[in-house]
Amino acid sequence: MTTTPVRAVLDPPVAVRRWAPPAGAVVVAVGLWWLTTTVLSASHSLLRQAAPQRVVPAIVDLFARGVLLPDIGISLWRLVIGLAVAVVIGIPAGLLLGLSATAERAAAPLVQFVRMISPLSWAPIAVAVFGIGNEPVIFLIAVAAVWPVLINTVAGVRAVDPGYLDVARSFHATRWELVTAVVLPAIRGQLQTGVRVALGIAWVVLVPAEMLGVRSGLGYQVLNARDQLAYDQVVAVIVVIGALGFLLDVIARRLISPERPGVASNRR
Repeated sequence: MTTTPVRAVLDPPVAVRRWAPPAGAVVVAVGLWWLTTTVLSASHSLLRQAAPQRVVPAIVDLFARGVLLPDIGISLWRLVIGLAVAVVIGIPAGLLLGLSATAERAAAPLVQFVRMISPLSWAPIAVAVFGIGNEPVIFLIAVAAVWPVLINTVAGVRAVDPGYLDVARSFHATRWELVTAVVLPAIRGQLQTGVRVALGIAWVVLVPAEMLGVRSGLGYQVLNARDQLAYDQVVAVIVVIGALGFLLDVIARRLISPERPGVASNRR
């Protein structure tokens, strides 16, 4: 007669262990949201418009009226273009600074100075140079996203084992072959991390950047709802922004830095 270990009987299924903690956290967060906006707020307060029982119907109504889908599309388009610009600039610049000590010493003060400036500080200059439209939004996204890509590229190049480069040089590899056949494959992990971090920063900067006079995008919808004092719609758009950001990060984890098989299943 075989006996089942007590731990095997008491342990919940894997799916429960995986999904119960985040589900519980969401329930607690929604409960605090409801408590703050419905019970603790004054009866005449605009905060009551932001209660979950009003926000959820507002989300459904915005989608049903076709208000949000076009703005989600244009916001994602701006995000992709701005992120692509950041990658196209950040990776070559990072390779140059990582491979050349002279270039790194020359550019380090300027890089450290410029990257510490808030991307939104460039908004007046962006509007003055590009005018009102997609261009200043894309510019601000690129300015915000380029630094994680550049810094992670430089760090990756510096971490490459010099022995790999020596072996390639012993076979008379050209500088271009060193970069494409040795350096880029070796720093793939750092590049993936840089792009993922840049994606998160770009999404955060996108919404305030879309408040610069453009008449489309999720940032514009937040301002438009605020001007109408429709705070249920304001929070509805904010919830959509958060949900899309979460989804983008999940996609980035799966596509950019997928976990090795078996790693996730062994986590508690």
